[in-house]
Amino acid sequence: MKKRTTIKTNNLIISLVVLLFLASLAKLIFVVLSDKTDGINLQEMSASITTARRTLYASRGSIYDVNGDLLASTVNSYTLIAYLSPSRTTDISKPKHVVDKEYTAKMLATVLDIPEETILHYLNQENKYQVEFGTKGKDLSELDKKKIEALELPGIDFITSTKRYYDMSTFASYIVGYAKKNEEGQIKGELGIESYFDSVLAGTNGYTKYQKYTASNYQIPNTPSETVEAKNGSDIYLTIDSNIQLIAEKAVKKYSDYNIDWAVFTVMDAKTGAIVASATNPNFDPNDTNTITSYMNPLVSYQYEPGSVMKVFSFASSIEEGIYDGSKTYKSGSIQVADATIRDAERGGWGTITFDTGFAYSSNVAATMLALELGSGRLSDYYQKLGFGKKTGIELSNEAIGDIAIKYQTELANASFGQGVSVTPIQLLQALSTMTNDGNMLKPYIVDKIVDSNGNISYEGTRNVVGNVYSTPTVNKMHELMHKVVYESLTTMWQVPNVSLMGKTGTAQIASPTGGYVSGEYENIKSFAGIFPEDDPKYIIYVAAKRIHAKPRRFAEPITTAIEEIASYAKLTQKDSSETIEKQVLIDNYISKDISLTKTLLENKNINIITIGDGKYIINQYPLKNNYILTNGKLFLKTNSTNITIPNLINWSRNDVENYCTLANINCHFNGYGYVIGQSIPPDTIYQEGILELTLANK
Repeated sequence: MKKRTTIKTNNLIISLVVLLFLASLAKLIFVVLSDKTDGINLQEMSASITTARRTLYASRGSIYDVNGDLLASTVNSYTLIAYLSPSRTTDISKPKHVVDKEYTAKMLATVLDIPEETILHYLNQENKYQVEFGTKGKDLSELDKKKIEALELPGIDFITSTKRYYDMSTFASYIVGYAKKNEEGQIKGELGIESYFDSVLAGTNGYTKYQKYTASNYQIPNTPSETVEAKNGSDIYLTIDSNIQLIAEKAVKKYSDYNIDWAVFTVMDAKTGAIVASATNPNFDPNDTNTITSYMNPLVSYQYEPGSVMKVFSFASSIEEGIYDGSKTYKSGSIQVADATIRDAERGGWGTITFDTGFAYSSNVAATMLALELGSGRLSDYYQKLGFGKKTGIELSNEAIGDIAIKYQTELANASFGQGVSVTPIQLLQALSTMTNDGNMLKPYIVDKIVDSNGNISYEGTRNVVGNVYSTPTVNKMHELMHKVVYESLTTMWQVPNVSLMGKTGTAQIASPTGGYVSGEYENIKSFAGIFPEDDPKYIIYVAAKRIHAKPRRFAEPITTAIEEIASYAKLTQKDSSETIEKQVLIDNYISKDISLTKTLLENKNINIITIGDGKYIINQYPLKNNYILTNGKLFLKTNSTNITIPNLINWSRNDVENYCTLANINCHFNGYGYVIGQSIPPDTIYQEGILELTLANK
């Protein structure tokens, strides 16, 4: 009986399984053959599912100087919008659209650089839900946003995006370069370090792939997705020292008084090849690309005939080849080479002088006589070993190579004193490194290190010897000759108080596009190559200015002042003493800080605080951090306001006025020497535009 019951039960279970299978099969057949199941159109549902890809944007890395001071970063920017539609307002006591258009326009005009009438025109547009305010209503800073928010205007709002911001404005602009958004909204580097290292700074965008319905942006639940995380860009630390850069910027700006075409002032570490400063005139503000007048960096992209600075290398090559006798005499003035007459700058010459004196006086005849004995082959070989005629490989775009082709005797003569050949400033600095490294030549570099988003150093700049050109005895002799240029030549203009300096001047004619050279008193490129201090060189400087409408002393003054300031900052001056140090105040970094709080903090430091502008926050200062100033000296703090009131400048030194004008971006012109006894713009006057004339006299 029990057995029969078990069989019936098993048959029942089997029957149920078969029925379920048949039902499922029927359902499957129905689904396959039918457009709908459970009331849902499967074909339509399938067509509405798509694979979406959302970009995960990488953050662009920042650019810093060698001390970690920020030069370029990505910050939030804001586009101002106004909601005009009353439909946004549900509670009239809390309006969410612009109610009083006239009042709104009047208040916005106090913050924006847009006339009240123009703002009102935007607000009076009919049938618009919301409006923007043109280019001047875009890329607003955090400070601008806070000012507008403080007005508490109904219907005013912001769209948040990002932009590249340059904390030091025109500071080292051709080195840092600039980056801006392209048509896809991506920030792309277009000049300088921003361009050369664009991919390194930009990082790599990530993405997420997922399934969604066409009408939705959300992922369908329980569907697979694929995510590749973004890799943020690396930070780049330059070899630029902001303290020295500011000195160079101030020096090169002084040439604006002399109607120059351009000027470049570069400082290189004599022992490593690191570029610690490079300033140009004109420069530009990377925050406003409309200020760019040239997209070529003079340091690497300008090639020109260098003039007598090249005598450093033609004389050194003669010494190295054993054909130089500094005590040997010759008749200066002129020499015939083939069908050309080579003349000294002093047309009548200086009579019969030694070759050592010829270098000190920058004699073209002496250089020519040595070059003729060397021959074009040997001089060309030395110029090639020194890196002329090819790129140095520094981490900057658009580097030119110059031209050192020498074929005829007249070309050989001209090449010995820097005419008929073309070079770049960076090539000259590289070649000058042989004079500070026992004849070894260093590759110049401008990137100190690159730090990835995880804090790891992925690249580190370092000293790189690219070859040996001269022996130690040759270098020692050249030090002696370059010393004579500063201390035993016909002028004392290159002597710097408390700093031992050696160097070489240059004045080159400007080649004419139609052949020959342009004629005229100021149709030349003046230059100076300097090394200091003599006994243990720390810095090499090279300065050049095209068409400077001034006598040589005016060209020299900004350079010697800058050398003294650099030496003082680096503690290389010969008169530093404990007594002097005790009277100095160490300066900290005050940039981005509240001006009122900073002045309170410094009130017991016995220094004079000169505030530039009536803003709330400090955006620049001089001196920069880690510098010392004497008690009762001046600390200049520039605020985030262009509303600048001219102070009483009477009894200020020329140097203090230049510091003030550089930070305030005021064009100053000096008459006389010493201390200010008169100023063309009266004290307490709000500066509008024009030149500030200063009359100076010695006390």
